[in-house]
Amino acid sequence: MYSKISIPVVAVLAQCVTAQFVPAPTDLITKKGYADVNVRYKQVPHGICELDPNVKSYSGYADVSEHEHIFWWFFETRNGNPKDAPLTVWINGGPGSSSMIGLFQELGPCGVDSNGDVYNNPHAWNNASNMIFIDQPTTTGFSYTIPIPGYEDENGDIIQLPDEKCPDYAQAYGTCGTYSKPDIALVPNATARAAPNMWKTLQGFMGAFPQYSRNGFNFATESYGGHYGPVFNEYFEEQNAKKIPGATKIELENVLIGNGWFDPLIQYQAYYNFSVWPGNTYDYDPYNASVKAEWYNNLYGEGNCVDRTLECYATGRNDICAAADNFCASTVENMYDTYSGRDEYDMRELTPDPFPYSFYVDYLNSPKVQAAIGAYQNFSESSGTVGTSFGSTGDDDRESGTIQAVQKLLKAGVQVVMYFGDADFNCNWLGGQVVAKEINAPGYEKAGFVNITTSDGIVHGQVRQSDLYSFVRIYESGHEVPFYQPLAALEMFERTLSRKDIATGEKKMKRHGGYRTEGPFISDYREGNSSIVLKVLGTDATYNTTLNGPNP
Repeated sequence: MYSKISIPVVAVLAQCVTAQFVPAPTDLITKKGYADVNVRYKQVPHGICELDPNVKSYSGYADVSEHEHIFWWFFETRNGNPKDAPLTVWINGGPGSSSMIGLFQELGPCGVDSNGDVYNNPHAWNNASNMIFIDQPTTTGFSYTIPIPGYEDENGDIIQLPDEKCPDYAQAYGTCGTYSKPDIALVPNATARAAPNMWKTLQGFMGAFPQYSRNGFNFATESYGGHYGPVFNEYFEEQNAKKIPGATKIELENVLIGNGWFDPLIQYQAYYNFSVWPGNTYDYDPYNASVKAEWYNNLYGEGNCVDRTLECYATGRNDICAAADNFCASTVENMYDTYSGRDEYDMRELTPDPFPYSFYVDYLNSPKVQAAIGAYQNFSESSGTVGTSFGSTGDDDRESGTIQAVQKLLKAGVQVVMYFGDADFNCNWLGGQVVAKEINAPGYEKAGFVNITTSDGIVHGQVRQSDLYSFVRIYESGHEVPFYQPLAALEMFERTLSRKDIATGEKKMKRHGGYRTEGPFISDYREGNSSIVLKVLGTDATYNTTLNGPNP
């Protein structure tokens, strides 16, 4: 679920793993992809995730440098001939969050229940497209640098061991196993520096599997993907223009970004907007006047969050940006955690929040599954190495040219869909609306919000769309929209791929086509507080997408 995460949170999110050392796989097939990128892979047995025996799945690594190996997991489309289907990549955010989050919690072909059993996801996005899930940068998820024996301490730090034995002091943590060497020199420290390895990974996969890479390319991402999506795809377009010998042109058609972290200056202010004024649409306001005054001062007071972020923007200095981000995270973002006790990613729930389900973490750390996918190391949802590296430059507090990059993509004829679950505090939709205004897509200022019609006849949200740009608000949804509103998310994805309007899926979209949704400029639907959960739920709680909340 993990979005834009500050460094201290990474440690909290670190998962405990059963002590085990991962033997290096010996059954991977090697192929040379485009741009001279080496790819090693295997076919994943039926039932490890995809339960349809007619749908093939492959997993493996793109060797993007000597000590950087990017893990990917590919699934054929369930419908139609996969050789005729588009290819969509999914990456999660972080920085350092594994894309297995998206695969197992959100939109992949399967999930894992409390018994450790795989179940089918009927609303998987490979219903409509070939899908590839990529763990990036290296050390994220199953992507590795140099495998080492080690353990993970209470801070989420990887401590190297002399050999594959688990001494008493390490057993106390229960996390002995195979990890990547926690060397930040082996991972990028900024969004722009992560883009080349993402490009190389796609070049490697497309060259090794040209049959799955022929009919358009789509990029879908979430949370820190508000940085990744625009910047990475701008880089892909720049690489295309170079016509590099041995590389293939990445024919980018559509970009989808869920609850994205685009512009810190805008979105740190949105923490106050969502919590205090004008407030969220769930009528939740537990804060007294003193807390609200402190929150306002921490944000707008002289020398505080806004001033520090502006200084970061003006100077670009790593130390200033890192200090600004740490200050804003601890004094503005964390006000919510301190005074609400609620989940940043779904304000309707108290912490610890059992949704979306995390049972898949233990599943991915079972020897059977690791052997089936050719893993080189144990799995964790978040990489502290990547978090530390990005934190050293304050990348989280940089706008990084994301708004300008979206504008360039639209100008190039790429469709961009920004969608937000409206119960998410962390990358909330109020901040997203301001980002959309700053992007200022042609005709967007004249468009208005309209209801989204889906096949179940229920209004799950609204969209404001102008030709190839859409801003989508999804009701009763936390940060990971496809978990909370799976049908609406899938139909939005299908409409995006077919270049149909998001509201109805009936009108064909094109660049400069003159399409505008007609309605109010503000989405004013209010859910009220009926879905606000007032007690901490057990780890075995289940979520009901019809009730939009936990099962009774």
